[in-house]
Amino acid sequence: MANIMVYKTENLKPEHHKIFAGVYNDFYNKAKPEYKFELEPLTCEEFCKAVEDGLFQCLILTEDDIPTAFLAATTVISDAIELNIIHCLGEENIIPKKKVLLERFLEENKDLIKQKTTTYPLLGKQDDFVCDITHYGFKLVGLAVTKFKFDEISSLAVLKNVKNPEIPDGYRITNWSDNYKKEAADIINEAFKTASDALFDPRFLTKDGCKDIIEKLLDGTYGEFLPEATKVLLYENKPVGICFVNITGGTIANLPLVGLKTAHTKKGLGNALVYYATEHCFNLVQKKELELSEINASVETDNFPAIKMYRYSGYKEDYHYPQAYLPAGGARL
Repeated sequence: MANIMVYKTENLKPEHHKIFAGVYNDFYNKAKPEYKFELEPLTCEEFCKAVEDGLFQCLILTEDDIPTAFLAATTVISDAIELNIIHCLGEENIIPKKKVLLERFLEENKDLIKQKTTTYPLLGKQDDFVCDITHYGFKLVGLAVTKFKFDEISSLAVLKNVKNPEIPDGYRITNWSDNYKKEAADIINEAFKTASDALFDPRFLTKDGCKDIIEKLLDGTYGEFLPEATKVLLYENKPVGICFVNITGGTIANLPLVGLKTAHTKKGLGNALVYYATEHCFNLVQKKELELSEINASVETDNFPAIKMYRYSGYKEDYHYPQAYLPAGGARL
């Protein structure tokens, strides 16, 4: 009679740290190439310390008392429960292991899950879990990552051919100033409260939530903020649009938020904001004042106006991934 493998799950504890290093370091080495992480993950020692400090929840799955898979999640970045990774050693029984960890996670957090949205970006090879995760009540939004690569001739040609986009009378584009923080929160709230982003980050639904997002952008929570590259659209000297820019990892820049007040959409002004932000970064790279290999942005796969906005300045869709989210109210177990 064949042996049936019994998986055990438990919370990561200090006594596990030494044997946990094997599975964690396997994830660490695959984070960028296989999971498309932009930021370098914490080292195993740093991650274990963060779990002890309450910054992460970590569940481990063991076989014969050896950790072979783990799940990491956090609630400290946004109003949502952010499931960061479910990683398994090897290639055998990956889906059953993920199910066991996810079910333990959902059960342990069932009271919080009734109150908060739970999110899980299925980046890279994690898309093998798409079909299974929907059985627990998760819904999916398709996202595309668009990139402007500074060594790609065709993208550079598009940017140079745009030259200066025409801006209607009464409008002008300027650099970021902290004086614009309140108006920026209003702009982002109006632009994103009905977008898919609000499904997996409820902060977009309120001005206070948008204020929190912007504060975290400015204080470096999401990467190094670039104020001069961040462009603000003014109409009669009042902010009505914005394109934020930060550095998310190494030589990679990101446009985390591009938004316009509704009354100022459909005039090509989003194109202009992205263009001037991208051109600013390109000029800094040319002058060797900033070392960047690319600028990227995420956009919903069926948001064709937004995709066209990025293509206008030479961005290309690089890869797609499903963003899973579980609305507040509980999971199906």
